[in-house]
Amino acid sequence: MAHETHCKDLIVTNLLLAETNPLTHVVQHRLLYTETSAPWPLDHFTFLSNQMIMQVVAAALLVYFLPKLLRRRASGDPLTRLVPTGIYNAIEALCAALRTHVARPALGPYTDRFIPYLWSAFFFILTCNVLGLIPLADLTRFIPGHAIGGAATGNIMVTGALAICTLGMIIVNGLRIHGVNYLKHFLMGPPGLNIFVAFLECVGLLAKTFALAMRLFANMVAGHVLLAVLLSFIGMAWNGIGPVGGLLIAIPVILGSIAINFLEVFVAFLQAFIFTFLSAIFIGQAVNIHADEEHASEQEPEQAASAAH
Repeated sequence: MAHETHCKDLIVTNLLLAETNPLTHVVQHRLLYTETSAPWPLDHFTFLSNQMIMQVVAAALLVYFLPKLLRRRASGDPLTRLVPTGIYNAIEALCAALRTHVARPALGPYTDRFIPYLWSAFFFILTCNVLGLIPLADLTRFIPGHAIGGAATGNIMVTGALAICTLGMIIVNGLRIHGVNYLKHFLMGPPGLNIFVAFLECVGLLAKTFALAMRLFANMVAGHVLLAVLLSFIGMAWNGIGPVGGLLIAIPVILGSIAINFLEVFVAFLQAFIFTFLSAIFIGQAVNIHADEEHASEQEPEQAASAAH
């Protein structure tokens, strides 16, 4: 009887820990899907999940609130209406910083063409990251299946799709701006060796895409995994050394969890910035190939002159 009571206590404790497990905000909860006989990852096809819903929520919030926040004031003199204030000032400063310090050094004369994509990617990723930090799944328990809540960027498929968008911007605009010269840029070196160089360049494009997807995915999942590990110490201490030991372990664990949550807020902004920064660099490398060629041609006369001396 005592053994059965102890087992029931363990089951209840584990259920409580599972209910408050931070991983529930990262793991995808499929609401509508079908299974197939194909191997992973084609063994199922998801039509609707909580992370899909959160992506739609993030996009809807941006579409609805950004125009309202950036709307000019209707009162005051014409000059006063043009002066940004409040959240409008913060968003404008952020956009200006991304344009001046991220897009322009990498894209040069093509900054105006690609800055809308970079702004859109930054704010969408940032919104998804921040929404993943809010315990919406706990606040909406009346909705079955954890339909609301979770970090959409904690899914490699989501971050992979975002990285593929950047890959498309690289290839399509490289061909649109430079045409065949963009393909010739892959074939550098003497005949025979240039085929191998072209293969390495193609592998490099895929590596850039993989790095964009994996960096964002891993960083958004890592914080929640660390929280799950820390909070599991409370349950293990409670079961192993009793309520007093569990309480003593819970105090530093909770304090550490609060610090990690603040760190995750910083990481949410940082990873949105890094994705935008790397996207600008990769696109710039594709559309500014003439600048590289001109720089190389400028160095050749200098090298010839130094050799003559």
